[in-house]
Amino acid sequence: MTRSFSFADAVLGWYHKHGRKDLPWQQQINPYRVWVSEIMLQQTQVSTVIPYFERFMQRFPDVQALAAATQDEVLHLWTGLGYYARGRNLHACAQAVVRDFNGEFPRSVEALSELPGIGRSTAAAIASISMNINAPILDGNVKRVLTRFFAIEGWPGETKVQNQLWTLAEELTPQHSSREYTQAMMDLGATLCTRSKPACGICPLQPQCEGLQTGKPTQFPNSKPKKEKPEKHSLLLMIQNPAGEYLLLQRPQKGIWGGLWSFPEAQDIQQARQLLQEQLNHHSGDDEEQWLTPFRHTFSHYHLHIQPILIRLPHSHLAVGETGDQQQHWYNPRNPSTLGLAAPVKMLLQSMAGTSAESGIPSEELL
Repeated sequence: MTRSFSFADAVLGWYHKHGRKDLPWQQQINPYRVWVSEIMLQQTQVSTVIPYFERFMQRFPDVQALAAATQDEVLHLWTGLGYYARGRNLHACAQAVVRDFNGEFPRSVEALSELPGIGRSTAAAIASISMNINAPILDGNVKRVLTRFFAIEGWPGETKVQNQLWTLAEELTPQHSSREYTQAMMDLGATLCTRSKPACGICPLQPQCEGLQTGKPTQFPNSKPKKEKPEKHSLLLMIQNPAGEYLLLQRPQKGIWGGLWSFPEAQDIQQARQLLQEQLNHHSGDDEEQWLTPFRHTFSHYHLHIQPILIRLPHSHLAVGETGDQQQHWYNPRNPSTLGLAAPVKMLLQSMAGTSAESGIPSEELL
């Protein structure tokens, strides 16, 4: 019995008995549903993704509906899921599939990989699960299983280690049961071969696992070399007009919270005063100003200390839509617009409306 056959046989045998088969994206399987789930599951736990996926499918049941939507509609449903570039790329990819492939996802890993936001592993997952095309995957769960099983030293993000893992993934992936094997490897890493408390005693690979044999399986994979995250500070200006609406600005497409709507931001109070003058042609002498409780929001590469300042305007010469600038919007939290909001902004608006923020908002977000 070869190594690749015994490995795949053990994984598939476990999956048929214990694998997850009732997740929402495992029902009515097609390339669109698999693709959306794979993008949402990047850097995000299954339990967090499930309600987002279900709302997304209800609003955008197919790739044509997603392509026809506005970016704001897409990011509105993505708000709180984090890593917002995924939402922007999802929208762009849907438009490309409709425009360039008549609404049908291409049937090869190579062609799928050329679409916006789809890398090699995601393309392979789409192809194997929804098209039954033999293709190895290498997501975070699979990397952890392979590095432990073979006791591979080094951080998996390093090119040398990643190339080694791709070679192993290709060697071990069987020529049959592509969909089941792909799902099995994801499940194995998510439910048994977990990061901190692996269930080695019931793992189908434990008789041959070199990481387990070292006595310290959790040292694999090796951690990313630590780098101190810089600390940054920002004032968020919650400018409220007499109607109870808040001024929001749409952020540039590239950068933090790209394409989302946020409160005006300033580095210090002097800049805040200047911003009030520039945005609203408003002098702040008679404003009611309240400094709210500060908090820290963590991104993948730095910590942002946020000081919200509630600024109530005693009167306003501007109503919704009268600024002449499409990048400005007066937002009513009690009658919310369909906009994509940065997670801290959504939390603050909900608190102003007297509602509690959604639980499970990720603290780490990527561009």
